[in-house]
Amino acid sequence: MKIVNIILAVMFLAFAFVQINDPDPVLWIAIYGSMAVICIMAAFRYFFRIVMLVLLAAFVVYAVILLPGMREWMAQPDRSVLFDDIAKMQHLYIEEAREFLGLMICIAVLLMQLIRVWTLKKAV
Repeated sequence: MKIVNIILAVMFLAFAFVQINDPDPVLWIAIYGSMAVICIMAAFRYFFRIVMLVLLAAFVVYAVILLPGMREWMAQPDRSVLFDDIAKMQHLYIEEAREFLGLMICIAVLLMQLIRVWTLKKAV
């Protein structure tokens, strides 16, 4: 699991790095940076459950706020526009859908870490 967490940390650091050109870079660098820290700490079996739960709650709330943009993107006939650099700022729903998917990755990793914490606690 140590290697998986290190790979996840590197992935989140790369995500944070590419946010420099984003319309709201500070927010997303903080989100992905916090996830990198969580993964690095988890690699060495340091878990701050309360921090992970607070981040999880914040990410879920933010994802709910972005849900209308995700739904609008899902209603489009051509969904490939999400990964097209030309369409980047053409429509707000494209940015919201991208941010929603980024949050889903964060939420999935946080849930994985929390499940790991609870299973390790039961094993000890």
